[in-house]
Amino acid sequence: MTSVLQQRTSAIENPPGAQRTRPTVNWAVFAGSGVTIVLFSLWAILAPEQASTVISAVVGWIAANMGWFYVLTATVVTVFVLVVAFSREGSLKMGPDHSKPQYNLFTWTAMLFAAGIGIDLLFFSVAEPVTQYYGPPAGEGRSDEAVRMAVVWTLFHYGVSGWAMYALMGMAFGYFAYRWNMPLSIRSALYPLIGKRVHGRAGDAVDIAALLGTIFGVATSLGIGIVQLNYGLFLLFGIPEGTAAQIGLIVVAVVMSTASCVSGVDKGIRRLSELNVLMAVALIVWVLVAGRTSFLLDAMVQNLGDYVAALPGITLDTFAYTGAEEWMAGWTLFFWAWWIAWAPFVGLFLARISRGRTLREFVIATLTVPFVFILILVSIFGNSALDLVMGGDDAFGQAAMNTPERAFYSLLEQYPGAPLLIALASITGLLFYVTSADSGALVMSTFTSTIQDPTQDGPKWLRVFWAAATGLLTLAMLLVGGVPTLQAATLIIGLPFSIVMYLIMIGFWKALRTERAQREGRQSTRRSVSASRIPGPDGHWRRRLSRTGSFPGPKAVLRYEEQVLAPALAEVVEEFRAHGRDAELTSSVVGYQGLSEHTLTVHMGKDRDFCYQIYPVATPVPAFGGFRTNPDSDLYYRLEVFTETGSQGTDVMDWDHEQVINDVLDSWEAHLAFLSLHTGPSKIQDGPEGPPDWSTDIQDVPTGQIPAVKEVHL
Repeated sequence: MTSVLQQRTSAIENPPGAQRTRPTVNWAVFAGSGVTIVLFSLWAILAPEQASTVISAVVGWIAANMGWFYVLTATVVTVFVLVVAFSREGSLKMGPDHSKPQYNLFTWTAMLFAAGIGIDLLFFSVAEPVTQYYGPPAGEGRSDEAVRMAVVWTLFHYGVSGWAMYALMGMAFGYFAYRWNMPLSIRSALYPLIGKRVHGRAGDAVDIAALLGTIFGVATSLGIGIVQLNYGLFLLFGIPEGTAAQIGLIVVAVVMSTASCVSGVDKGIRRLSELNVLMAVALIVWVLVAGRTSFLLDAMVQNLGDYVAALPGITLDTFAYTGAEEWMAGWTLFFWAWWIAWAPFVGLFLARISRGRTLREFVIATLTVPFVFILILVSIFGNSALDLVMGGDDAFGQAAMNTPERAFYSLLEQYPGAPLLIALASITGLLFYVTSADSGALVMSTFTSTIQDPTQDGPKWLRVFWAAATGLLTLAMLLVGGVPTLQAATLIIGLPFSIVMYLIMIGFWKALRTERAQREGRQSTRRSVSASRIPGPDGHWRRRLSRTGSFPGPKAVLRYEEQVLAPALAEVVEEFRAHGRDAELTSSVVGYQGLSEHTLTVHMGKDRDFCYQIYPVATPVPAFGGFRTNPDSDLYYRLEVFTETGSQGTDVMDWDHEQVINDVLDSWEAHLAFLSLHTGPSKIQDGPEGPPDWSTDIQDVPTGQIPAVKEVHL
């Protein structure tokens, strides 16, 4: 067994000598995806007419033959994430059982929303309601039914179904990375299906597909943002709309997004996300107060009711009897493909910031928190635009429908302080652009890297490359045909990855059933009090009291490892071998003052291997009682027992020889019970290589057991 424990990361400041494994470039994924994007961009730039013809033909075929598949996929994903959230497995954490969230609720939701929604929300919040009012998929335009459903269709396209795709990818990423200690990549979610082949070409192919979907999805958002910002600059400074201005905007945005993503999550993306939300709220409040406030609030409540009532029907509506293929391709199919394309990108980013949250908490927050913001924004801006159209301003309506990039700014021109509003909207749009681009570059660098530590990101130069590649692809698509071509390309690229999403759901469900069987196996042993936790024959209450007030330093831990722990584990291994089991004991220095981890593994053939791990965890010395057995350091070391689901909270330091062996046997009996219960199609062949590697941070230590310390983010 190859030990992966040297890659353990601590969110507290590691003691001197602590080591972290650096990310390395996955050249197969990088070359495959990078060459594809560059060649496609050059083809689009050098032969725009041919590219436009080919893309249009493929989109036509998909709209005519695969519309049902996109609709069905969105429905299945939504049902799946809800089933996971409200099942018994919903209480599982994306991380060890003892882990705590790294970010507070506001910061987490702000990053969640800003990474998942870009400037396109401002674009469609006005353009789509007006367009749906004039040309609904069924019935007459400009009717009472059309105006009532206009905002509802926009909410549908930005609502629960799309965010369910983000939730699926996010919880799959987080579960396998933080609970199974697998790389933070899509291939990890397929491990239950294809086993160790995820580390080979099959895994590379999946990551390439995810990366291509990501970059096309992000490029679509950025292209929409570019044409909208171009019009904003025209209004503010008279800069003419056209290719030259758009190239300039792409260059500026790429430079800004590069600087942001290189600075990392905490310093760049986090702060921009928070600022983004606050500026968007300022725009909403201004329009709400300056407009027909009572009407807008009434309409918002009605929009929510209509959306909830219509959701079950429109979710599966393929318009089979009305022949609305063109409308479906331009709206619902495009949005579902767009969400699918964005799902790996946003899902990985959400997992990156959601360690320690339960699956239920993650799903509910992902489906509701952003949607509440979207409801407010779309309802305020969309109904304000509809109010103008129904009030007789047909010129505004036609302009919003035919030149959608101008719709949002044209609406703001109707309010007091229009120049200030337009300037604020342009800055907000630019920040939306940057937060999408820098998050995308960060995630794509992760897709093209081999990273064992889920708290790390891809190399900085790789982030720069993907920021530039995204800008190049955006430019190519704008030269081919503008926003419609970007939408068409997204519809195409989303199809193959939708198949991967089905595989992820199957693999994720198998993994959850496996963990349920593990829990049932442990429960079946009925260990109310483990024998290993009871002092042995030579122990008594004085010894027990002495142990509870002991906070050993590295020398004491090293001495215990050499004299008791290693010999006890070695004796168990020999006994396993004597009974015909393929057992081994591995040890490796982890960098904490020369301390080592010890992993006992019993290979089980096609069944899940048994792993029992003792790992030294650096922990702040408690401040209560004035106890300090190690006056030269603020840290002491716990020799904790780790299993597949994280730390068991057990410190074996100072246990005697028999107690250590008893605890190993307790875990062995629980594992056998798990294997006896875990039968049938859900069995996972070839378990993870080695025991999971759990990050231990200050927040993971129970409240009241550590002194107040400075929070350190990775």
